[in-house]
Amino acid sequence: MKKLLFVITVLFHVSLFAQTQFVASVSKSSLGINERLRVDFAMNEDGDNFSPPSFEGFRIVGGPNQSVSYSWVNGRKSFEKTYSYFLQPLKKGTFVIKQATIEINGQVYKTSPLKVTVGNAVAEERDPYEQYNPYNQPQRQQVPVTAGKDGVHLVAEISNSNPYLNEPITVVYKIYVSHRSGVGGWRELASPKYSNFWSQNIDVKQLQVQEGSFNGEPYRYAILRKTVLYPQKSGKLEIEPLSLDVEVEVPSGQVDFFGRPIMKMGNKKVSAGSKVINVKPLPEAGKPEDFSGAVGDFTFQVLPSKTELKAGESLDLKVVVSGKGNLKLFTLPKPIVPASLEMYDPAHKENVQTPLTGMTGSISDTYTIIPQSKGQYPIKPLIFTYFDLSTKSYKTVTSQEITINVLDGVEGPTVAENTNKKQVTSSATFAFIKSKTQLVSQDKTDFLGSGMFYGLLMAPFLIIPAIVAFRRKKEEMDADVTGNRIKLSNKLAKKYLSEAQKQLANKEPFYIALERALHNFLKAKLHIETSEMSKDKITQLLLDKRADTETVNQFISLVESCEFARYAPSTSTSIQNDYNLAVSIISDLEKQMA
Repeated sequence: MKKLLFVITVLFHVSLFAQTQFVASVSKSSLGINERLRVDFAMNEDGDNFSPPSFEGFRIVGGPNQSVSYSWVNGRKSFEKTYSYFLQPLKKGTFVIKQATIEINGQVYKTSPLKVTVGNAVAEERDPYEQYNPYNQPQRQQVPVTAGKDGVHLVAEISNSNPYLNEPITVVYKIYVSHRSGVGGWRELASPKYSNFWSQNIDVKQLQVQEGSFNGEPYRYAILRKTVLYPQKSGKLEIEPLSLDVEVEVPSGQVDFFGRPIMKMGNKKVSAGSKVINVKPLPEAGKPEDFSGAVGDFTFQVLPSKTELKAGESLDLKVVVSGKGNLKLFTLPKPIVPASLEMYDPAHKENVQTPLTGMTGSISDTYTIIPQSKGQYPIKPLIFTYFDLSTKSYKTVTSQEITINVLDGVEGPTVAENTNKKQVTSSATFAFIKSKTQLVSQDKTDFLGSGMFYGLLMAPFLIIPAIVAFRRKKEEMDADVTGNRIKLSNKLAKKYLSEAQKQLANKEPFYIALERALHNFLKAKLHIETSEMSKDKITQLLLDKRADTETVNQFISLVESCEFARYAPSTSTSIQNDYNLAVSIISDLEKQMA
């Protein structure tokens, strides 16, 4: 009996030490966006039906690699099986590696979730996991690239790290390669982001290898990208880095029969590093009240197509600014004309090029003006103010006064004075103003016994049934929760669309109101809440309501662009175009879903 108890006790302790384990581990819990992450799923017993997680926020660049190991220590068997994945981050943020599952001896085991933080790109000298060849290219041997031997560097050259607000600066990205190394190619891991900058990329049509130096040593280099930036906010602004995965040719440490080094291909991640631009605000001293944000060197003109014409004919008045500066980032002054001249909204035109030195060209607003009557009408001078970067001062340009001479048509208003009386003479449209008043007495009747008296007397008997019917109708309407929600959403959509129209001169409040108007329109028409809105669901519901596919695509595109447009530079013309597009799309959807 004692022997039996001893055997049971031994078996119980052995079972405790032989518990099945299935665990997940990561190579690092915090990494840069240009680094790679290794995730291992290990088990101490063989299993089946392994199911990995979705790896949200990452792209699988290698794996799964499977490894199995056996060992005997002091007569005890040890087993371990591991599935390994190599991941490339897609964006910055905090992500969770969710549970993986496997079936061992008929029972399902799950790993614990793991949290990983992805930050800015880091200067990385080597990748310890290149030996696993994450690009699934077994035909090419990958070797780790060690510091100081590869001679590959990525540099971002900033033309001016301390510019004024709206002063152009350039960022030129160059890759430097030592004469001891070669480059087979590269791929972009992270694109630079220019928050609070207006940016324009300049196409590099063909890479040209040139001779230069890096840290005092001779290097070859090529320009990868050129970008022109206009800061839209003063203070310290950060430019996030460009990061590349470069295929580098390096010595393998071996030599051939003739003593020449044998070269092998490896991979290195390089980053230009983040840059901080300290943007100076424009000086407040001497800033004119009508300053609209123009910075550069400009000329200003107001050009009429003609100054003599007949009533009913039209002329074009062109307001033009040309030169070098932030041409797309300010508004032109608007002419003020007499009431007898009918002026229509302008046609805006831009003829702007953006070389590496900044925007050059011209912008113009052309107004169509139609005079209504004969006479001479002055158009007051227009004032245009800009900040001149060369003199670091504000300059004001004033146009000449323009007189429009209408030769033929009905006479405009004139004033004729007489010693006896004053009268206004005009066309047959207006009669003479009488200088004397002739009063006529009115017949009065008693209120008692009149038609109004009897009408007011009977009014309560007519109003009471109407009030009862109204209250019943109101109770029915209050009970209709869904209908009330639709009416409220309709009302809010109209309210915010009206608010957007009022905020056409203010970019951010305009796009906030426009986005709310679009959301409330969807809530009214599709009977869904904001939390239920997704691109696919909205598209499907609109199509189910027999909306036109093109109109639905325009609506989705407009909703998606509202958030982006709030932080991107916009002109008054583009804001007006977005408002007109929203009104047109809502009108079209109303008709199509009727």
